[in-house]
Formats: sequence, C-alpha cells, structure tokens
Amino acid sequence: MEVHKSVLDVVITDLTVQDIRYPTSQELDGSDAIHPSPDYSCCYVILTTSSGDHGYGITFTLGRGNEIVAHCIDSLRFLVVESNLKDIFDDMGSWLYKVNNEGQLRWLGPEKGVIGLSMGGIVNSLWDLRGRLEKKPVWKILVDMKPEEIISLIDFTYIEDCLSKEEALQMMKKCSEAKLEREKMIVKDGVPAYTTAVGWLGYSDQKIRNLSKEFLDLGFTDFKLKVGSSLEDDIRRCKVIRECIGWKNNLMVDANQKWGTKQAIDWMTRLAEFKPMWIEEPTSPDDVLAHKNISEGLRHLNIGVATGEACQNRVMFKQFLMSGGMQYCQVDSARMSGLNEVLAVYLMATKLGVPVCPHAGGIGLCEMVQHLQTFYLISISDTTENRITEWVGHLHEPFVNPAVVNSARYEVPLSSGYSTKLKDQFRNDYVYPTGNVWRELFSTGKYQDPSFAKKLLPMAYID
Repeated sequence: MEVHKSVLDVVITDLTVQDIRYPTSQELDGSDAIHPSPDYSCCYVILTTSSGDHGYGITFTLGRGNEIVAHCIDSLRFLVVESNLKDIFDDMGSWLYKVNNEGQLRWLGPEKGVIGLSMGGIVNSLWDLRGRLEKKPVWKILVDMKPEEIISLIDFTYIEDCLSKEEALQMMKKCSEAKLEREKMIVKDGVPAYTTAVGWLGYSDQKIRNLSKEFLDLGFTDFKLKVGSSLEDDIRRCKVIRECIGWKNNLMVDANQKWGTKQAIDWMTRLAEFKPMWIEEPTSPDDVLAHKNISEGLRHLNIGVATGEACQNRVMFKQFLMSGGMQYCQVDSARMSGLNEVLAVYLMATKLGVPVCPHAGGIGLCEMVQHLQTFYLISISDTTENRITEWVGHLHEPFVNPAVVNSARYEVPLSSGYSTKLKDQFRNDYVYPTGNVWRELFSTGKYQDPSFAKKLLPMAYID
C-alpha cells in the first residue's frame, strides 16, 4: 500500500487516556427505555510520536464503566507504543488481525465488549494522527485512496462468505468511476441528517412540541422518538409528535433493546397507525434470529428494523445483513475496532442493498461519523436516498473542530484529522472524578454516585 512514508515514518512513543464524563443525567438528556439516566462519557486517547505530534481518539460510554474501558485501553498500550505509524498503515488489515488476536487478550474478546470499545478508541486515535500528519480530514484520506488501498485496511477474516476481497475490490473500482462528481456534490450539499433530540423518553409533551418546532424550523424532515416503557404513553407521545411534524415528514421510533420478539411485534402493530419508518433496536442487540422474526412480522406494516449501534463486530453485522434481520444498518463510530471495521460493514451492507444510517450523538460520535458517512456517500454508495445520519445537537462545544449541521445536513469537515480533539478546558472541567464540574457536583450533593468510592487506580492518566 502506498502511503506518504516521509510523513508517516514516525514512532508512537506514548499513549495516555482520560476518563471524561458529562452529567447528562441531570436533565435526562439521552434517556430511553433501558437507559433512564445516562451520563454521556468518553475515554479520551492521546498518542504522542517521536516527532512531537499527537493523535486524539474517542470511544463512548454512558458513565459508570468508563473507568473499566480506560483501564483496558491502558492495558492495550503495548500493542501500539514503540510502533512505527508507517508500518501500521502499510497493511492495516493484517495489523488489526494481529492486535485483535493477541494470544492472551483474545480470550476476553475477540473484537467485542470492552476489548472492542478500547481498540476502537486506539484505532480512532491512529486515524486522527494520520490526518494531522497529512494535513487532511480523515474522510478525504479515504476518498483519495485507490480501491486496493481501501481493501488493505480491512480484515476479511470470517466475513468472506458474505463479501470476499475480490468482490469488495470490484465494488470499489465500480464506484470510482463517478467518485469525483459525487465528491463535489457531497462537499457542496452536505450529509443528510435526522434528529433524535426531540424525543428522549424523559421529555415532557410540551418539550417535545417545542423541540419539534425548533427542528422543523431548522429544516429537518426526519425525527426519532424513544419508545418502549409504556404503550399508552408511546401512543400519546406518537400522537404529539405527529401533530407537530405532520405526515409528510418521517418518524422513526427506538426501543433501545427493551422487548422480546412477540412483544416487539405486538407493540409496533399498535404503533403502526403513526407510520413509523423503522423500529430501532427492538430487542437484544445480539439476537440475530429475533431481529429476523421481528422484521418478518412487521413487513406487512411497512415498518423496517434498524439496528447496529451496539453490534460488537463485523461478524455480527454479517449475520444481521445476510439473515434479513436489519433493513437499516446503523454503524457506530466508536464500536467494534474503530474505523477500519466500519468500512467492512459499509461494504457488506452495500452489496446486500441495505442503506447505512449511522448512530451518533454522545460525545464525539457525530464528529467521527461525519467523516465515515462522507466517505460512504462518495466512494461506496451511489445514492443518498434513505441514507440519513443521526444528529443530536448537544455536546459539540467541547471540540476544537465540532461537527456542524445546517438545513438538516452535516457540513463536510475540512480541518485535518478526525475532528476528535477536545478543548483543554473541557477536559479540565469534566475529567472524572477530579474535574472542576465534578468536584462542584459532589461537594454540593447535586450528584450521587454509588461507585464514587472506587478511586482511580495508578495508570497513564493525564493530570
């Protein structure tokens, strides 16, 4: 694989990680049927190189448990520290196979759970570092690659019964024919977005009305509502949002893994009068057969099944896609093993004709996913129809180069890197549990955390 060797020929000399948490539970932002009071959080990875440059990566959690992922990232640092960045990117698919199958750590995975989240944070920091060294946004690095170079980024182990290297290469070559025209269009028009910010489960009806008007005024035509705790409440809230957005705009609903198979079909049959475009995560994110059965049970109602934000690796996605268990594929920029594994899912979904509608929100997910979807719409997909990306309009101010949405479209990022660098003041305020904001919340009794007694263990934290 050809890379800018004079630029990437640097050694990674250090990896550090911070536990960053934001108290979204105070206002019930992010609340849903199974996560009633999340604190949007991230493990923030910083790579340092022999040239003095830095790369910044993020993986996302909902608060407690963030320290577990942080410690895991610290345990994985030996896989990258003292490595040459050029060597990693020369054949990154093979490198990923090696690190994801490390002889002892593999027993904890492979490529799933805490290990997958942790590797995602590290891989995302590698891409940010590369973007900063090449002085390009990550999407542009990917778009400018030859098809053979993209294929070399992916570990095809276990997925070649769905998509072989040869098939993927031919797909990429075919897409290359009109890539320049699509790049001009996407850079000009942006990446289509939908909003979840109107419909968190803890919001009052009046707040839903207010936010629906606000986002309609901003040009949004696709709205998502959280459901799943009470059927009567869901019927009322669906009526409220339909009164606000009308029937020409799209409504999606999200149960966040709440139901069993029969319950999901029965519940959505009752909500079918509101014409939802999809039901998202109706059941366990690991249950491929249940998603297949729910998809079949709702097909006559013209309700699709969307899932993937908690899908742990490309092998799980392969099964969902090949079985017919998902009609909308929701990749997440901080799940699996980071950017490279997302590319594998994009290609499998495209081969099987399933539109990719990424999950986002949280801390940094919108910032990263805008790069992924820009690449997808330029280099893989031949249409933007039904390929909408989630947008939640809070927690962008912490970033040096935040994601921006105008007229319901992400503006294509132009700054170098992966848009993942946090402002120093935000880190000082929200590092857990010693940041300025957390000290204040604990001292005034405004926040109670039963896990607070767990003090930080010695590791490579930044003071």
